[in-house]
Amino acid sequence: MKKIILFLSIIAMLFSCNSNKTDNASNTQASDFKAEISFDGSSSLAPVMASIGNKFMEEYVTWDKVSPDLPNEKISIYVSSAGSGAGVKSILDNTASFGMLARKIRDNEKAQMTNYKEFLVASDALTVSVNAKNPIVKIKDNLDSDTIRKIFSGEYKYWSDVDASLPQKEIVVIIRDLSGGAYEVFQESIMGETQISPNAIQSPSMGALGTKIVENENAIGYASYGVYNQNKDNLFAFKVDGVEPTKENILNGQYKIQRPLMFIKNSELSKNESAFVDYVFSDIGKQIVEENGYIPVE
Repeated sequence: MKKIILFLSIIAMLFSCNSNKTDNASNTQASDFKAEISFDGSSSLAPVMASIGNKFMEEYVTWDKVSPDLPNEKISIYVSSAGSGAGVKSILDNTASFGMLARKIRDNEKAQMTNYKEFLVASDALTVSVNAKNPIVKIKDNLDSDTIRKIFSGEYKYWSDVDASLPQKEIVVIIRDLSGGAYEVFQESIMGETQISPNAIQSPSMGALGTKIVENENAIGYASYGVYNQNKDNLFAFKVDGVEPTKENILNGQYKIQRPLMFIKNSELSKNESAFVDYVFSDIGKQIVEENGYIPVE
């Protein structure tokens, strides 16, 4: 009888140990789950990702509503914008889930990542735009690359330098700050070895750049296609070398000042990250991209 009792006790102990191991594994798995997904980087892509994130949180609220395999934890999508350079740095430093870029990633940046992944959200371009009240819009709808270089380098200081019939008013050049992807794209596409004037006004975001042009009749800047589309009543976008910045010309590559809007990662996606990425590329996500004035990737 004692042997039977001892045998049953051993079985109970073994069952208890296995049960504890299972519970511990479940607890570890739950503790490893991160309800927060964060994005950092491009100020052009940030409003898009913030809008998609808000829509996603409003629709599902908690992760278990996205998938029954996920825990009942509140969904948190955070988006901050400190420029494309910061987007890359956030991934290298592992301070954000995803880094946002408004330019191509550099080879030396990509070389530092062992599990690089990129997700192209939209096609964009930089429009050479002026205030819609600027007198130049009545006499010109096209600027060649050489003229644009002379304006942005400061060689042309007054609008009368661009065309003698224009008033001798100082040209106010508006650019993104040096950490922005737009600065690099414009330098590569238009400026080449010529440097932009040190007197150019730097803007902390693409939205701020557009606002500065709208507020100043003598301003010119490289507003993104999205910002231009949102401010068509107040901005005038030139053709560049005879090519208009239209959706068709951007997609077929004829318009020369263009760039990707994308986010990157340096690890495998977790289940909840994968679910949100799928949402970004859903019909709802694409609609939000279009509402922000950009061209969604098909």
